[in-house]
Amino acid sequence: MKEFFEEDKGLSACETVIMKAIWDAEGDISIPDLIEVLRTEWGKDYARTTVTTFITKLMAKGYVNTYRKGKLSYAHAVKSEEDYKKKLAVNDRDFWFGGKITNLISALCSDKKLTQNEADEIRKILDD
Repeated sequence: MKEFFEEDKGLSACETVIMKAIWDAEGDISIPDLIEVLRTEWGKDYARTTVTTFITKLMAKGYVNTYRKGKLSYAHAVKSEEDYKKKLAVNDRDFWFGGKITNLISALCSDKKLTQNEADEIRKILDD
């Protein structure tokens, strides 16, 4: 776990929302469009300077790159959402569940009964 945070430095709550908005864009997104998505989809009414500060921090952590095209700046995700989610899951498994995937799965299923389709999908994953 310690290695995860030292290597990737993790994401703050605000950085996570911004990265999610960038990943959801499925391509490069202009900063004005990003600000609008954060406001309408995530309820975050951040000033342009705030978003720019977070983008700078995300660049330093290796999550995004930016470039200018005409008068607009664009953000481009460098790290994929899937890779980030996998690292989070492994980190949580190791930290909260003592590295035991069975304890993680038990916690994930504790508040909702699995559907037959979900159980079949899990069996397929385990068989592969």
